[in-house]
Order: sequence, then structure tokens, then C-alpha cells
Amino acid sequence: MIDIHSHILPGLDDGAASLEESVKMCRMAADDGITHMVASPHCNVRFPFDPETNKVKIAELQAAVGETPQILPGCDFHFSYENLRAVREDRNRFTINGRNHLLVEFDEMVVPRNIRQIFFELLSADIVPVITHPERNYFLQNHPEVLYDWVQAGCSVQITAQSVMGRFGPPAQKAARKLLEHHLVHAVASDAHNTTSRPPRLTPCHEEIRKKYGDRTAEELFRANPQAMIDGNDLDLPAGREPLDPRASKKRWFSRLFSGGH
Repeated sequence: MIDIHSHILPGLDDGAASLEESVKMCRMAADDGITHMVASPHCNVRFPFDPETNKVKIAELQAAVGETPQILPGCDFHFSYENLRAVREDRNRFTINGRNHLLVEFDEMVVPRNIRQIFFELLSADIVPVITHPERNYFLQNHPEVLYDWVQAGCSVQITAQSVMGRFGPPAQKAARKLLEHHLVHAVASDAHNTTSRPPRLTPCHEEIRKKYGDRTAEELFRANPQAMIDGNDLDLPAGREPLDPRASKKRWFSRLFSGGH
């Protein structure tokens, strides 16, 4: 499996606090069957983001853990005027493995008003926004149709493994499963911060998704699509997995309700 979102680099944000903890997280991930991890420290006003520092820490951590998992650069990108200007000037400093997919994170309660324009500008610059854990955002929990529109425009979606398993509460779990049912998820990641409450483990969620949605879906979300993201390739979405508009589901529900269920 490939984990495209993790906070394993030590001392950079609210993830691993020390190299020792980082090594433990990586070994836990390797034991779980994770072969590649994208180190994605926060890039916001609270946590300064310096690609050169990250590069040194990745090399140090890789030397400590050996060949597996392979650690790749990335970031958890937050929207600000400065960040947007910087990513347009040099996207490779921020994107997954220096290619063209960019992990973007919203506040847990809201979504920026001008987000459509932001996404349009990023996509026009050949930067593919990968919206991280929307199932944990209050607005998007209640408006999955907005995600459908963004996916149709060219964005991708990553949910957190522990959301599917209920770790972030019933609303996040319900939203994650709804996104899965409507084919609005392109990758599942750990968003690991430590070895205890938010560990780098994907296997329980992989097995849950494999049993509920099939082997092909599990392959797409845990390996094929994440591989395409770290390689900078387009996602190869097979027939039958086209995104479904949640608004259509709601219309069918109302239709059944007012037609007596027929």
C-alpha cells in the first residue's frame, strides 16, 4: 500500500516529535504493508514550511529506517495569499514527490468562498488539488454535491482511513462512506501523527473497503491511484467507477417518497 498523507518528519508540526518517534512510525507502517509514505508536514501560518529542511529530515529518517518504507516529499497545503503565490511560482516545492498533485487541507468548519476560482487557477497551472479528509469538514459533510462538482472539474479526493473505521466520530464515518458509495474517493491515507491515537496503519480500512466495495476498489484507493499521484500521472479510473452526483440520489429518494415507494 502507498500512504500519500502522513506527518512523520520530526519536529516540524503536530506530528512526530522526535526522530525516535518518526522511526517507530515508519516501522509500524512497514509492518502494516505500507511500501511508500509521503511526508506531508503542514504548510500554514502556524508551521513554517521549508522544503530544504524537509529534504534533510527525509534523508535522515530514510537512513534510520532502511529501504522500507520509501519516504517521499510533499506537504499539507493550506490556502493563503502567500502560499498560492509560491505554489504557482514553483509547484515542485509543495506537490507530492515534486510532481503535479497537491494535498490541500481546509479548516474543519468552513470552505473559502473563492475556492472555485482557486481550483480553476491551480488546474490551469497543471496542479491537481487533492482534497484531504473532506469527510471531517462540517460543511462538506453536509454538502457532498460540492465535492462532486470539484471532482468533475478535475480535483481528486483523499479520505482518512480512521474516518472509515469511526475514529473521528459518526458524522465523519457516515460522510466517508457516502463519498465511497458515490465514487468520490481517489485515495485513502493514514494522516498519521503518532503511533497511538493516529497511527500509520491502513490494513483495517483496506480490509473493510475490500469486503464492502470489492478488490478492485481497494486496489485503486490504496495502491493504483496513490502510485499515479507519486508518479505525476493521470488517474486511470475504470468504467463503472465514474463519480455519482449525490443530488441525483436525493432526487430519487424524494421521487420514491412521493410516489408511494414505487
